[in-house]
Amino acid sequence: MDFLRPTTLDEAVAFKARRPDAVPIAGGTDVMVELNFDQRRPSALLDLTGVPELATPDRPSISDGWLSLGACVPYSKVITEFGAVLPGLAMAARTVGSPQIRNRGTVGGNLGAASPAGDCHPVLLAREAEVELVSERGTRRIPAERFYTGVKRNALDEDELIAGVRFPAVTRCAEQFAKVGTRNAMVIAVCSFAIVLRDGRVGAAIGSAAPVPRRAAEAERFLAAELPWEEGTALPGSLTRRFGELVASAAEPIDDVRGSAGYRTHALAVLARRTLTWAWDDYRSGERACA
Repeated sequence: MDFLRPTTLDEAVAFKARRPDAVPIAGGTDVMVELNFDQRRPSALLDLTGVPELATPDRPSISDGWLSLGACVPYSKVITEFGAVLPGLAMAARTVGSPQIRNRGTVGGNLGAASPAGDCHPVLLAREAEVELVSERGTRRIPAERFYTGVKRNALDEDELIAGVRFPAVTRCAEQFAKVGTRNAMVIAVCSFAIVLRDGRVGAAIGSAAPVPRRAAEAERFLAAELPWEEGTALPGSLTRRFGELVASAAEPIDDVRGSAGYRTHALAVLARRTLTWAWDDYRSGERACA
């Protein structure tokens, strides 16, 4: 197995162009597990830890109406440095593994693995993020909802690398993320859900309950039309229940060792109701501002 270690982004994309079979590795929290269990034996690893362009910015910075996050920024820094402006992503990051894993793992790695159970995916979808891909041919950006193409499959071309993620800047928003697992920590989600209320718009997305992470589009449309945006009044139970039903209807779950399809459907409805209530309380109180 060859080990390729670029020190610049240009060098990294050049390596990837010459060796499209090379598997990118940053934190290694997914790739090394597969190697250790002999589930994968690539001919080359492309180490991205020495590429500074992929680890920046290390502080929130808005440019042209977008907030960018480098592919190799670790979860721990998402929590400490980006939590105030991307609270939903920080919430999801806190549920990832142990402190050691959060110090190593990255959002870019989560995207590259493209697992339906990836914790960051629902937040990226609900926040209408764009994934930035780079190759020797140039840079392209695609909406997160078009990035996931199947179970552990994504829209990367064989010569492309994930450079980062960017989020539209908004003047007012509230974000929540929640997941159900078989225990409280270091666990793969049985199901997960993210909601974003921003500038009169609603983002809602599910994880670990369909072949790919997906937005609950019907639930989004319903809630955007029914929320008392101007009045800021408390939400009636009928509204939260209907929202939960529509979120659950967007799922396409399976039975597996972590939970049954029926349980996932029920749990998503509960998560949707709870997170909507929390997010609405934040939104109408104005306690949490986003970038």
